[in-house]
Amino acid sequence: MSTEGKLTLVLMLALLLMAAVTDLLLTWQWPPLLALIAGGLAAMLLALLLGRRITQRINRGLQALTTGLLNFQDNDFSVSLTLDGRDEWCELATLFNTATSRLREQRAHIYQRELLLDSVLQNTSLAIVLTDDTRRVLYGNLAARHLLAHGLPLEGKRLPELVDDQDEITSLLQQAKTGVFSINREQQQQIWHLNCAVMRMNGVQHHLYQFKPLTQELTRAEIQTWKKVIRVISHELNNSLAPISSMAHSGQRLLQTQADTKVLRRIFDTISERSAHLNTFLQEYADFARLPLPQCSHFHWSELLNTLQSLQPFAIVEPLPDALGWGDARQLGQVLLNLLKNAAEAGSATADILLELRITPHRQWLTVSDRGDGMAPEALSQALLPFYSTKSGGTGLGLALCREIIENHGGQLAISNREDGGLQVRFWLPCCADDNEGR
Repeated sequence: MSTEGKLTLVLMLALLLMAAVTDLLLTWQWPPLLALIAGGLAAMLLALLLGRRITQRINRGLQALTTGLLNFQDNDFSVSLTLDGRDEWCELATLFNTATSRLREQRAHIYQRELLLDSVLQNTSLAIVLTDDTRRVLYGNLAARHLLAHGLPLEGKRLPELVDDQDEITSLLQQAKTGVFSINREQQQQIWHLNCAVMRMNGVQHHLYQFKPLTQELTRAEIQTWKKVIRVISHELNNSLAPISSMAHSGQRLLQTQADTKVLRRIFDTISERSAHLNTFLQEYADFARLPLPQCSHFHWSELLNTLQSLQPFAIVEPLPDALGWGDARQLGQVLLNLLKNAAEAGSATADILLELRITPHRQWLTVSDRGDGMAPEALSQALLPFYSTKSGGTGLGLALCREIIENHGGQLAISNREDGGLQVRFWLPCCADDNEGR
């Protein structure tokens, strides 16, 4: 029975007892007022006796619930309530026990996940450091300890003090900037990549630093690059030296007999052509290796594009913006000429080779598009890599050189196939900062 039902029953019994006692006393010739008072006292006594039993159960339930909630405050979910009966307190105890059981399961699950996460963080080669807004370290994994403190704990120390002898790291941390740095450890140079991020936890700003080792990756990439360079150079040298050697041998044989002027001329022309190709090949490598940083200044886009049209015909998407360009005009002309020649060599008609220029408040956008053969998806994903070429006699440096020039200007270059066939090369360049302030 519910607590409300029990109290109602006690009240009814008290009223019945009051009526019975009063009626009995009236039959004994008691004064009516005195009989009513005596009946009321009897009813109150019965109500107190029965009500105490009910309140004792309520008090025990409240006491048990208070104990359980206090254990909750101490993160102790092992307490269970035991109450007999079928009233609301038994239902409340059942719900409380169910809640504690689920909390125990969830805490065990969270604990296992924390163990797994901590194992991953401690065994990864990625050095991870978490600091508060004052750059005081709150967490550092094992790799971070070895990188910054020779294996000692980092917690409680200020990050700038841990790297005060490493100028490259200090500069990146002060600017909260992502970048690559090198350090000398165990008489070896190690290369690392630092990624800085700002995050908020519980409404408080924190800084997360991730140090990724790049030494092995760069070493493997460097070896693969050198192997590729050697293969490309060997291939080009063999393609040029073999015909030269063969033609020189044929020329010697002709000189020993009656020399034919036409044959000798063809031999010397072939030697000259292969020598010129070899010289061009080596010059492209030298240009790629010795590419200077851009000397940016204002220039007229119309003058640059008119000069390019005299070297490689193409169509301009009108109208051209009146604003001055900003960048190294000589290097940008080299980029555009290379892209226009690639479009022509892809089999596109001159009228379909289009150059579009747009200038926004902060960027200069250029697009070179054609209706040539386009590129296969695999070739498209590697087109900007050095030494990759789909041409039989290509060096694989043209597009890589274009991308390096654009990135040295602070821009980006992208290549994509057009929906109706052909290729589109699009890149953007930053505008002059002084021009932006004047707008």
